[in-house]
Amino acid sequence: MSTRERILDAAADILRTRGVVHATTKEIAHATGVSEPTLYKYFGDKERLLLAVLRERLPGPARVGVVPGDGDVAANLTELARAALDFYRQSIPMLGALLADPRRMAAHRAVMGEHGAGPEKAVGAFAAYLTAERELGRIAADTAPDDIASLLVGACFHEAFLDYYSGAADGPADSRDTAAGLVRALVRPLL
Repeated sequence: MSTRERILDAAADILRTRGVVHATTKEIAHATGVSEPTLYKYFGDKERLLLAVLRERLPGPARVGVVPGDGDVAANLTELARAALDFYRQSIPMLGALLADPRRMAAHRAVMGEHGAGPEKAVGAFAAYLTAERELGRIAADTAPDDIASLLVGACFHEAFLDYYSGAADGPADSRDTAAGLVRALVRPLL
């Protein structure tokens, strides 16, 4: 395994348990067995390391291979929603404390913006999928993709937040069941 991969694995573990605000690059470097300068050589700073962890170590809708026009729309949306739920369930503990630290939040926002990333991207991806399906005639012509995407992604985030808040430890099977229920409630009437 490469040094970069080892750093990402260690960072993902530490960020999940300690959160972004409390985890240090020194701690991550030590867990990896490299120096802090080596860590910075690969990622530049803590925000870029976090971005790499979010993109490469957490499940997410971008990693789901749904293609407009292929398969069943509801099944595709369920897969996208399941991936969003899993992503939020893993990222909320990492990112929660950022909200209480305006300086760190500003730095995080800036790095995300530089790399074309951020929480709004999930809604955009869902909306693009729904728009393509509407253009193919596979969902109702009067569907509002942006609104449906906002509702579905928002519901996924809310479910993940409630799980975290209540201390629930849900597995992948629950994610699929929850995602299927959200899709049935929000999207089935459009098909």
